[in-house]
Amino acid sequence: MEYDYIVVGGGSAGSVMAARLSENPSQRVLLLEAGGTDWHPFIHMPAGLAKLVSLDRINWNYHTQPEPELNNRELYWPRGKVLGGSSSINAMCYCRGHRKDYDDWAAGDCPGWDFDSVLPFFIKAQDQQRGPSEFHGTGGPLKVQDLRYHNPLSDVFITAAEQAGFGLTHDFNGPHQRGFGFYQVTQDEGRRCSTSVGYLKAARARENLTVQTHAMAESILFEDHTAVGVRARVAGKAREFRGGEVILCGGAINSPQLLMLSGIGPANELHAQGIDVLLDQPGVGDNLQDHLDVCTLVRCLEKITYDQISEVLTGLRYLLTRNGPGSSNIAEAGGFIVSRHAEDDRPDIQMHFVPALLDDHGRNQMEGHGMTIHACALRPTSRGRLTLASADPAAAPVIHANYLSTDYDRRMMIECARLSRKIFSQPAFSPYVGEEIFPGENAQSDAELLAFVRQKAESIYHPVGTCRMGADEGAVVDERLRVRGVKGLRVVDASIMPSLVSGNTNAPTIMIAEKCAADIQGQAAS
Repeated sequence: MEYDYIVVGGGSAGSVMAARLSENPSQRVLLLEAGGTDWHPFIHMPAGLAKLVSLDRINWNYHTQPEPELNNRELYWPRGKVLGGSSSINAMCYCRGHRKDYDDWAAGDCPGWDFDSVLPFFIKAQDQQRGPSEFHGTGGPLKVQDLRYHNPLSDVFITAAEQAGFGLTHDFNGPHQRGFGFYQVTQDEGRRCSTSVGYLKAARARENLTVQTHAMAESILFEDHTAVGVRARVAGKAREFRGGEVILCGGAINSPQLLMLSGIGPANELHAQGIDVLLDQPGVGDNLQDHLDVCTLVRCLEKITYDQISEVLTGLRYLLTRNGPGSSNIAEAGGFIVSRHAEDDRPDIQMHFVPALLDDHGRNQMEGHGMTIHACALRPTSRGRLTLASADPAAAPVIHANYLSTDYDRRMMIECARLSRKIFSQPAFSPYVGEEIFPGENAQSDAELLAFVRQKAESIYHPVGTCRMGADEGAVVDERLRVRGVKGLRVVDASIMPSLVSGNTNAPTIMIAEKCAADIQGQAAS
Protein backbone atom coordinates (compact mmCIF):
# COMPACT_ATOMS: atom_id res chain seq x y z
CA MET A 1 0.00 0.00 0.00
CA GLU A 2 1.16 3.52 -0.76
CA TYR A 3 0.67 6.01 2.06
CA ASP A 4 0.37 9.77 1.83
CA TYR A 5 2.41 10.20 5.03
CA ILE A 6 4.72 7.88 6.93
CA VAL A 7 5.35 9.04 10.49
CA VAL A 8 8.39 7.42 12.10
CA GLY A 9 8.09 7.34 15.89
CA GLY A 10 4.85 7.22 17.86
CA GLY A 11 6.00 9.38 20.76
CA SER A 12 5.18 12.86 21.98
CA ALA A 13 5.29 14.38 18.49
CA GLY A 14 4.56 11.34 16.34
CA SER A 15 1.23 10.55 17.98
CA VAL A 16 0.17 14.15 17.41
CA MET A 17 1.23 14.08 13.75
CA ALA A 18 -0.51 10.77 13.03
CA ALA A 19 -3.72 11.89 14.72
CA ARG A 20 -3.86 15.32 13.08
CA LEU A 21 -2.91 14.19 9.56
CA SER A 22 -5.44 11.34 9.65
CA GLU A 23 -8.25 13.79 10.45
CA ASN A 24 -8.49 14.19 6.67
CA PRO A 25 -10.16 10.92 5.56
CA SER A 26 -8.66 11.22 2.09
CA GLN A 27 -5.10 10.95 3.47
CA ARG A 28 -3.63 7.53 4.23
CA VAL A 29 -1.27 7.73 7.22
CA LEU A 30 1.14 5.12 8.55
CA LEU A 31 2.67 5.39 12.01
CA LEU A 32 5.75 3.26 12.75
CA GLU A 33 6.74 2.78 16.40
CA ALA A 34 9.76 0.76 17.54
CA GLY A 35 8.15 -0.02 20.89
CA GLY A 36 4.84 -1.59 21.77
CA THR A 37 1.48 -0.33 22.96
CA ASP A 38 1.10 1.58 26.21
CA TRP A 39 -0.77 -1.20 27.99
CA HIS A 40 1.26 -1.28 31.19
CA PRO A 41 -0.75 -0.06 34.22
CA PHE A 42 2.26 1.79 35.68
CA ILE A 43 2.13 4.09 32.63
CA HIS A 44 -1.40 5.20 33.40
CA MET A 45 -1.18 5.48 37.18
CA PRO A 46 0.87 8.69 37.60
CA ALA A 47 2.90 7.57 40.62
CA GLY A 48 3.82 4.46 38.63
CA LEU A 49 6.51 6.55 36.96
CA ALA A 50 8.77 5.56 39.85
CA LYS A 51 8.59 1.97 38.56
CA LEU A 52 9.02 2.76 34.88
CA VAL A 53 12.73 3.51 35.26
CA SER A 54 13.41 -0.23 35.42
CA LEU A 55 11.09 -1.43 32.64
CA ASP A 56 13.48 -2.02 29.74
CA ARG A 57 10.81 -2.94 27.22
CA ILE A 58 9.33 0.56 27.26
CA ASN A 59 12.60 2.47 27.64
CA TRP A 60 15.54 2.95 25.28
CA ASN A 61 17.84 3.17 28.33
CA TYR A 62 20.49 5.31 26.68
CA HIS A 63 23.74 6.40 28.33
CA THR A 64 26.16 9.13 27.44
CA GLN A 65 29.83 8.52 26.87
CA PRO A 66 32.05 9.24 29.90
CA GLU A 67 31.54 12.94 30.62
CA PRO A 68 34.93 14.68 31.18
CA GLU A 69 33.53 17.38 33.49
CA LEU A 70 31.43 14.93 35.51
CA ASN A 71 34.20 12.63 36.75
CA ASN A 72 33.95 10.60 33.53
CA ARG A 73 30.55 9.24 34.55
CA GLU A 74 28.24 7.78 31.90
CA LEU A 75 24.90 9.51 32.52
CA TYR A 76 21.62 7.67 32.19
CA TRP A 77 19.19 9.00 29.58
CA PRO A 78 15.79 7.26 29.73
CA ARG A 79 13.60 7.77 26.65
CA GLY A 80 10.19 6.26 25.99
CA LYS A 81 10.09 3.25 23.65
CA VAL A 82 6.33 2.86 23.57
CA LEU A 83 3.31 4.58 22.06
CA GLY A 84 3.30 8.05 23.59
CA GLY A 85 7.10 7.96 23.81
CA SER A 86 8.52 9.96 26.68
CA SER A 87 5.06 11.43 27.39
CA SER A 88 4.22 7.92 28.61
CA ILE A 89 7.05 7.80 31.16
CA ASN A 90 7.67 11.43 32.20
CA ALA A 91 6.59 13.32 35.32
CA MET A 92 3.72 15.00 33.42
CA CYS A 93 4.68 18.59 34.34
CA TYR A 94 3.03 20.93 31.84
CA CYS A 95 5.41 23.82 31.13
CA ARG A 96 5.92 25.86 28.00
CA GLY A 97 8.98 27.92 28.85
CA HIS A 98 9.32 31.69 28.50
CA ARG A 99 7.99 33.97 25.78
CA LYS A 100 11.49 35.15 24.92
CA ASP A 101 12.66 31.60 24.21
CA TYR A 102 10.46 31.51 21.11
CA ASP A 103 11.10 35.12 20.17
CA ASP A 104 14.80 34.21 20.13
CA TRP A 105 14.06 31.32 17.75
CA ALA A 106 12.27 33.69 15.39
CA ALA A 107 15.07 36.24 15.57
CA GLY A 108 17.54 33.49 14.64
CA ASP A 109 16.21 32.86 11.10
CA CYS A 110 13.15 30.86 12.16
CA PRO A 111 10.26 33.08 11.07
CA GLY A 112 6.85 32.12 12.40
CA TRP A 113 8.23 30.64 15.63
CA ASP A 114 7.91 33.71 17.87
CA PHE A 115 5.75 33.31 20.96
CA ASP A 116 2.70 35.06 19.53
CA SER A 117 2.82 32.67 16.56
CA VAL A 118 3.22 29.46 18.58
CA LEU A 119 0.80 30.31 21.41
CA PRO A 120 -2.29 29.41 19.32
CA PHE A 121 -0.92 25.88 18.91
CA PHE A 122 -0.31 25.49 22.63
CA ILE A 123 -3.92 26.58 23.10
CA LYS A 124 -5.21 24.29 20.34
CA ALA A 125 -3.64 21.26 22.00
CA GLN A 126 -5.11 21.94 25.42
CA ASP A 127 -8.17 20.96 27.34
CA GLN A 128 -7.41 23.19 30.32
CA GLN A 129 -9.29 22.29 33.50
CA ARG A 130 -9.33 25.91 34.64
CA GLY A 131 -11.12 27.04 31.51
CA PRO A 132 -10.16 29.18 28.51
CA SER A 133 -8.15 32.39 28.78
CA GLU A 134 -5.64 34.46 26.86
CA PHE A 135 -3.06 31.71 27.45
CA HIS A 136 -5.17 28.55 27.67
CA GLY A 137 -7.70 26.61 25.67
CA THR A 138 -10.37 23.97 26.14
CA GLY A 139 -11.57 21.16 23.92
CA GLY A 140 -8.14 20.01 22.75
CA PRO A 141 -6.84 16.44 23.03
CA LEU A 142 -4.32 17.11 25.80
CA LYS A 143 -5.83 17.24 29.27
CA VAL A 144 -4.06 19.78 31.51
CA GLN A 145 -5.27 19.64 35.08
CA ASP A 146 -4.40 20.45 38.67
CA LEU A 147 -3.11 17.58 40.76
CA ARG A 148 -5.90 15.70 42.52
CA TYR A 149 -3.62 14.95 45.46
CA HIS A 150 -0.37 16.30 46.85
CA ASN A 151 1.82 15.65 49.87
CA PRO A 152 1.61 18.29 52.64
CA LEU A 153 5.36 18.83 52.36
CA SER A 154 4.80 20.34 48.91
CA ASP A 155 2.82 23.14 50.59
CA VAL A 156 5.70 23.60 53.02
CA PHE A 157 8.12 23.88 50.12
CA ILE A 158 6.09 26.66 48.50
CA THR A 159 5.84 28.55 51.80
CA ALA A 160 9.59 28.20 52.34
CA ALA A 161 10.30 29.53 48.85
CA GLU A 162 8.22 32.61 49.64
CA GLN A 163 10.08 33.04 52.94
CA ALA A 164 13.35 32.87 50.97
CA GLY A 165 12.27 35.92 49.00
CA PHE A 166 10.86 34.29 45.89
CA GLY A 167 7.41 35.13 44.64
CA LEU A 168 4.47 32.80 44.14
CA THR A 169 2.56 32.06 40.97
CA HIS A 170 -0.70 30.29 40.27
CA ASP A 171 0.23 29.51 36.65
CA PHE A 172 3.72 28.86 35.27
CA ASN A 173 2.22 29.19 31.78
CA GLY A 174 0.40 32.47 32.30
CA PRO A 175 1.62 36.05 31.91
CA HIS A 176 4.46 35.59 34.44
CA GLN A 177 6.50 32.41 34.60
CA ARG A 178 8.60 33.51 37.58
CA GLY A 179 7.64 32.23 41.03
CA PHE A 180 6.79 29.07 42.96
CA GLY A 181 3.66 26.95 43.03
CA PHE A 182 2.15 23.62 42.04
CA TYR A 183 2.73 22.21 38.58
CA GLN A 184 -0.23 21.50 36.40
CA VAL A 185 -0.01 18.06 34.88
CA THR A 186 -1.01 16.20 31.74
CA GLN A 187 -3.60 14.08 33.49
CA ASP A 188 -7.26 13.26 33.04
CA GLU A 189 -8.96 12.87 36.42
CA GLY A 190 -5.95 11.23 38.00
CA ARG A 191 -4.76 9.23 34.97
CA ARG A 192 -1.79 10.07 32.76
CA CYS A 193 -2.76 11.82 29.54
CA SER A 194 0.12 10.99 27.20
CA THR A 195 -0.09 11.86 23.52
CA SER A 196 -1.00 8.22 22.92
CA VAL A 197 -4.00 8.61 25.22
CA GLY A 198 -4.93 12.17 24.25
CA TYR A 199 -4.36 12.01 20.51
CA LEU A 200 -3.86 8.50 19.24
CA LYS A 201 -6.43 6.47 21.16
CA ALA A 202 -9.43 7.91 19.30
CA ALA A 203 -7.57 8.28 16.01
CA ARG A 204 -6.74 4.57 15.82
CA ALA A 205 -10.37 3.84 14.98
CA ARG A 206 -9.96 5.65 11.64
CA GLU A 207 -9.70 3.43 8.57
CA ASN A 208 -7.11 5.72 6.99
CA LEU A 209 -4.63 5.40 9.91
CA THR A 210 -2.40 2.36 10.27
CA VAL A 211 -0.36 1.98 13.46
CA GLN A 212 2.48 -0.53 13.27
CA THR A 213 4.19 -1.21 16.59
CA HIS A 214 7.46 -3.11 17.11
CA ALA A 215 8.69 -1.59 13.84
CA MET A 216 12.33 -0.51 14.07
CA ALA A 217 13.07 1.96 11.28
CA GLU A 218 16.41 1.14 9.65
CA SER A 219 16.69 3.69 6.84
CA ILE A 220 14.80 6.20 4.75
CA LEU A 221 14.32 5.23 1.11
CA PHE A 222 15.31 7.84 -1.47
CA GLU A 223 14.93 8.31 -5.20
CA ASP A 224 16.85 11.26 -6.69
CA HIS A 225 17.17 13.00 -3.29
CA THR A 226 13.44 12.58 -2.62
CA ALA A 227 12.23 10.50 0.31
CA VAL A 228 9.83 7.83 -0.95
CA GLY A 229 9.51 5.51 2.01
CA VAL A 230 11.04 3.75 4.99
CA ARG A 231 12.75 0.42 5.48
CA ALA A 232 11.89 -1.06 8.87
CA ARG A 233 12.29 -4.34 10.71
CA VAL A 234 8.95 -5.71 11.87
CA ALA A 235 8.87 -8.89 13.93
CA GLY A 236 12.40 -9.65 12.82
CA LYS A 237 11.69 -9.24 9.10
CA ALA A 238 12.76 -6.36 6.86
CA ARG A 239 9.89 -4.54 5.19
CA GLU A 240 9.59 -1.50 2.98
CA PHE A 241 6.81 1.04 3.34
CA ARG A 242 6.22 3.58 0.57
CA GLY A 243 4.75 7.04 1.06
CA GLY A 244 4.37 10.51 -0.36
CA GLU A 245 6.15 12.20 2.56
CA VAL A 246 8.25 10.85 5.41
CA ILE A 247 8.07 12.57 8.79
CA LEU A 248 10.67 11.72 11.44
CA CYS A 249 9.43 12.02 15.03
CA GLY A 250 12.08 9.98 16.80
CA GLY A 251 13.24 12.72 19.16
CA ALA A 252 16.63 14.28 19.74
CA ILE A 253 18.41 10.89 19.67
CA ASN A 254 16.61 8.70 17.16
CA SER A 255 15.85 11.27 14.46
CA PRO A 256 19.47 12.28 13.82
CA GLN A 257 20.48 8.63 14.12
CA LEU A 258 18.06 7.62 11.36
CA LEU A 259 19.16 10.51 9.14
CA MET A 260 22.78 9.39 9.45
CA LEU A 261 21.89 5.75 8.83
CA SER A 262 20.19 6.97 5.65
CA GLY A 263 23.22 8.89 4.40
CA ILE A 264 22.40 12.39 5.68
CA GLY A 265 25.01 13.72 8.07
CA PRO A 266 28.70 14.60 8.38
CA ALA A 267 30.37 12.91 5.42
CA ASN A 268 33.51 11.91 7.31
CA GLU A 269 31.51 10.19 10.05
CA LEU A 270 29.29 8.38 7.56
CA HIS A 271 32.31 7.19 5.56
CA ALA A 272 33.86 5.89 8.79
CA GLN A 273 30.82 3.62 9.26
CA GLY A 274 30.74 2.48 5.64
CA ILE A 275 27.55 4.44 4.88
CA ASP A 276 27.11 5.98 1.43
CA VAL A 277 26.70 9.74 1.66
CA LEU A 278 23.52 11.13 0.20
CA LEU A 279 23.91 14.60 1.70
CA ASP A 280 26.91 15.97 3.57
CA GLN A 281 25.21 17.79 6.45
CA PRO A 282 27.53 18.42 9.44
CA GLY A 283 24.63 19.81 11.49
CA VAL A 284 23.00 16.40 11.95
CA GLY A 285 23.72 15.31 15.52
CA ASP A 286 25.35 18.62 16.37
CA ASN A 287 24.03 21.32 18.76
CA LEU A 288 23.01 18.77 21.41
CA GLN A 289 21.69 20.45 24.56
CA ASP A 290 20.18 19.17 27.79
CA HIS A 291 19.21 20.43 31.23
CA LEU A 292 21.69 19.17 33.81
CA ASP A 293 20.09 18.71 37.20
CA VAL A 294 21.51 18.57 40.73
CA CYS A 295 19.60 17.16 43.71
CA THR A 296 19.80 18.42 47.29
CA LEU A 297 18.63 15.73 49.72
CA VAL A 298 17.76 16.10 53.41
CA ARG A 299 16.36 13.76 56.04
CA CYS A 300 12.77 14.41 57.10
CA LEU A 301 11.98 14.39 60.82
CA GLU A 302 8.34 13.42 60.21
CA LYS A 303 7.25 10.18 58.55
CA ILE A 304 5.03 11.86 55.99
CA THR A 305 7.13 11.44 52.84
CA TYR A 306 6.54 9.00 50.00
CA ASP A 307 9.60 6.92 50.94
CA GLN A 308 7.95 4.23 53.05
CA ILE A 309 4.45 4.42 51.66
CA SER A 310 2.42 1.22 51.36
CA GLU A 311 2.30 0.30 47.69
CA VAL A 312 -0.64 -2.04 48.24
CA LEU A 313 -2.79 0.54 50.02
CA THR A 314 -1.76 3.27 47.57
CA GLY A 315 -2.67 1.09 44.63
CA LEU A 316 -5.99 0.02 46.12
CA ARG A 317 -6.99 3.61 46.93
CA TYR A 318 -6.04 4.67 43.42
CA LEU A 319 -8.02 1.91 41.76
CA LEU A 320 -11.11 2.77 43.81
CA THR A 321 -10.94 6.56 43.71
CA ARG A 322 -8.33 7.71 41.13
CA ASN A 323 -7.01 9.77 44.02
CA GLY A 324 -4.42 9.66 46.77
CA PRO A 325 -0.65 9.30 46.37
CA GLY A 326 -1.14 7.07 43.33
CA SER A 327 -2.41 10.08 41.38
CA SER A 328 0.62 12.17 42.27
CA ASN A 329 3.31 12.95 39.72
CA ILE A 330 5.80 12.94 42.67
CA ALA A 331 7.39 16.22 41.48
CA GLU A 332 4.31 18.12 42.63
CA ALA A 333 5.62 21.64 43.24
CA GLY A 334 8.41 23.75 41.87
CA GLY A 335 9.47 27.16 40.80
CA PHE A 336 11.31 29.42 38.39
CA ILE A 337 14.01 31.76 39.68
CA VAL A 338 15.83 34.71 38.14
CA SER A 339 19.28 34.21 39.63
CA ARG A 340 22.03 36.77 40.16
CA HIS A 341 23.67 35.44 37.00
CA ALA A 342 20.64 36.11 34.76
CA GLU A 343 21.27 38.09 31.60
CA ASP A 344 17.64 39.23 31.19
CA ASP A 345 14.34 38.95 33.05
CA ARG A 346 13.83 35.31 32.15
CA PRO A 347 14.08 32.75 34.93
CA ASP A 348 17.34 30.86 34.54
CA ILE A 349 16.85 28.20 37.24
CA GLN A 350 13.98 25.72 37.61
CA MET A 351 13.20 23.59 40.66
CA HIS A 352 11.13 20.47 41.21
CA PHE A 353 10.33 19.42 44.78
CA VAL A 354 9.99 15.72 45.60
CA PRO A 355 8.67 14.70 49.07
CA ALA A 356 10.94 11.66 49.06
CA LEU A 357 14.61 10.74 48.83
CA LEU A 358 15.52 10.58 45.17
CA ASP A 359 19.02 9.52 44.14
CA ASP A 360 20.27 8.25 40.77
CA HIS A 361 16.86 8.62 39.10
CA GLY A 362 15.26 6.66 41.94
CA ARG A 363 17.37 3.59 41.17
CA ASN A 364 19.27 3.94 44.44
CA GLN A 365 16.71 3.11 47.12
CA MET A 366 17.74 4.97 50.28
CA GLU A 367 16.62 4.12 53.78
CA GLY A 368 14.49 6.41 55.93
CA HIS A 369 12.41 9.46 55.11
CA GLY A 370 13.58 12.53 53.26
CA MET A 371 13.00 15.30 50.74
CA THR A 372 14.65 16.31 47.49
CA ILE A 373 14.95 19.57 45.58
CA HIS A 374 15.88 19.14 41.93
CA ALA A 375 17.45 22.28 40.45
CA CYS A 376 18.61 22.86 36.88
CA ALA A 377 20.10 25.76 34.94
CA LEU A 378 17.63 26.50 32.17
CA ARG A 379 19.83 27.87 29.38
CA PRO A 380 23.16 26.04 29.44
CA THR A 381 25.87 27.19 27.06
CA SER A 382 27.54 23.77 26.75
CA ARG A 383 26.93 21.96 23.48
CA GLY A 384 27.34 18.28 22.76
CA ARG A 385 27.20 15.95 19.79
CA LEU A 386 25.58 12.67 18.81
CA THR A 387 27.25 10.26 16.36
CA LEU A 388 26.82 6.69 15.14
CA ALA A 389 28.45 3.78 16.92
CA SER A 390 28.05 1.65 13.80
CA ALA A 391 25.91 1.20 10.72
CA ASP A 392 23.72 -1.24 12.67
CA PRO A 393 20.34 0.46 13.30
CA ALA A 394 19.95 -1.52 16.54
CA ALA A 395 23.18 -0.10 18.00
CA ALA A 396 22.71 2.82 20.37
CA PRO A 397 24.27 6.04 19.09
CA VAL A 398 27.28 7.63 20.73
CA ILE A 399 26.19 10.54 22.95
CA HIS A 400 28.67 13.22 23.99
CA ALA A 401 26.57 15.63 26.08
CA ASN A 402 29.64 17.71 26.98
CA TYR A 403 28.06 18.94 30.20
CA LEU A 404 29.73 21.72 32.21
CA SER A 405 32.14 22.57 29.41
CA THR A 406 31.72 26.32 30.05
CA ASP A 407 32.46 28.42 33.10
CA TYR A 408 28.92 29.83 32.97
CA ASP A 409 27.39 26.36 33.32
CA ARG A 410 29.65 25.50 36.23
CA ARG A 411 28.73 28.71 38.06
CA MET A 412 25.03 28.10 37.46
CA MET A 413 25.08 24.60 38.91
CA ILE A 414 26.81 25.87 42.03
CA GLU A 415 24.06 28.48 42.29
CA CYS A 416 21.43 25.75 41.92
CA ALA A 417 22.85 23.95 44.96
CA ARG A 418 23.10 27.11 47.05
CA LEU A 419 19.53 28.22 46.33
CA SER A 420 18.19 24.73 47.10
CA ARG A 421 19.89 24.91 50.49
CA LYS A 422 18.47 28.38 51.03
CA ILE A 423 14.92 27.09 50.67
CA PHE A 424 15.48 24.12 52.96
CA SER A 425 16.87 26.53 55.62
CA GLN A 426 13.67 28.59 55.89
CA PRO A 427 11.44 28.58 59.01
CA ALA A 428 8.65 26.66 57.27
CA PHE A 429 10.93 23.65 56.97
CA SER A 430 12.37 23.80 60.50
CA PRO A 431 9.97 21.15 61.95
CA TYR A 432 10.85 18.77 59.12
CA VAL A 433 14.46 19.17 57.97
CA GLY A 434 17.06 16.92 59.55
CA GLU A 435 20.53 15.97 58.35
CA GLU A 436 21.61 17.13 54.90
CA ILE A 437 22.61 14.06 52.88
CA PHE A 438 23.73 15.78 49.67
CA PRO A 439 25.77 17.95 49.22
CA GLY A 440 26.55 17.36 52.93
CA GLU A 441 27.72 19.83 55.54
CA ASN A 442 31.37 19.52 54.45
CA ALA A 443 30.57 21.06 51.06
CA GLN A 444 30.51 24.83 51.61
CA SER A 445 32.93 26.55 49.22
CA ASP A 446 32.32 26.93 45.49
CA ALA A 447 35.03 24.36 44.83
CA GLU A 448 33.44 21.87 47.21
CA LEU A 449 29.99 22.39 45.73
CA LEU A 450 31.36 22.01 42.21
CA ALA A 451 32.96 18.73 43.27
CA PHE A 452 29.53 17.60 44.50
CA VAL A 453 27.95 18.60 41.19
CA ARG A 454 30.57 16.68 39.23
CA GLN A 455 29.86 13.57 41.32
CA LYS A 456 26.05 13.66 41.51
CA ALA A 457 24.51 15.81 38.74
CA GLU A 458 22.27 13.96 36.27
CA SER A 459 20.09 14.67 33.24
CA ILE A 460 16.55 15.84 33.87
CA TYR A 461 15.60 14.31 30.49
CA HIS A 462 15.39 17.31 28.14
CA PRO A 463 17.72 16.59 25.18
CA VAL A 464 17.07 18.82 22.16
CA GLY A 465 18.69 20.49 19.18
CA THR A 466 20.32 17.71 17.12
CA CYS A 467 18.38 18.54 13.91
CA ARG A 468 18.40 22.29 14.41
CA MET A 469 15.94 24.54 12.62
CA GLY A 470 17.31 27.58 10.79
CA ALA A 471 18.37 29.12 7.50
CA ASP A 472 22.17 28.81 7.67
CA GLU A 473 24.26 25.98 6.23
CA GLY A 474 24.49 24.23 9.59
CA ALA A 475 20.70 24.07 10.03
CA VAL A 476 19.19 20.65 9.33
CA VAL A 477 15.57 21.76 8.75
CA ASP A 478 13.98 24.98 7.58
CA GLU A 479 11.21 26.88 9.35
CA ARG A 480 8.63 24.45 7.94
CA LEU A 481 10.70 21.57 9.36
CA ARG A 482 11.64 20.26 5.91
CA VAL A 483 15.08 18.67 5.77
CA ARG A 484 17.29 21.02 3.80
CA GLY A 485 18.87 19.52 0.67
CA VAL A 486 16.31 16.77 0.04
CA LYS A 487 12.60 16.58 -0.72
CA GLY A 488 9.71 14.77 0.89
CA LEU A 489 11.27 14.60 4.34
CA ARG A 490 10.62 16.47 7.58
CA VAL A 491 11.77 16.23 11.18
CA VAL A 492 9.12 17.09 13.77
CA ASP A 493 10.22 16.72 17.39
CA ALA A 494 12.46 18.28 20.05
CA SER A 495 15.53 17.81 17.87
CA ILE A 496 14.55 20.82 15.75
CA MET A 497 14.76 23.28 18.66
CA PRO A 498 17.55 25.79 17.99
CA SER A 499 17.95 26.24 21.75
CA LEU A 500 16.46 24.86 24.93
CA VAL A 501 13.28 26.39 26.27
CA SER A 502 13.22 27.65 29.85
CA GLY A 503 11.34 24.70 31.29
CA ASN A 504 10.17 21.15 30.61
CA THR A 505 10.23 20.17 26.95
CA ASN A 506 7.18 17.93 26.49
CA ALA A 507 4.54 20.63 25.98
CA PRO A 508 6.77 22.51 23.48
CA THR A 509 7.32 19.27 21.55
CA ILE A 510 3.56 18.75 21.30
CA MET A 511 3.20 22.36 20.13
CA ILE A 512 5.83 21.79 17.43
CA ALA A 513 3.84 18.84 16.07
CA GLU A 514 0.55 20.74 16.20
CA LYS A 515 2.09 23.63 14.29
CA CYS A 516 3.69 21.45 11.64
CA ALA A 517 0.56 19.35 11.09
CA ALA A 518 -1.48 22.50 10.58
CA ASP A 519 1.15 23.89 8.21
CA ILE A 520 1.16 20.72 6.10
CA GLN A 521 -2.60 20.87 5.73
CA GLY A 522 -2.77 24.62 5.23
CA GLN A 523 -4.71 25.18 8.41
CA ALA A 524 -4.72 27.91 11.00
CA ALA A 525 -4.43 27.03 14.69
CA SER A 526 -8.14 27.36 15.36
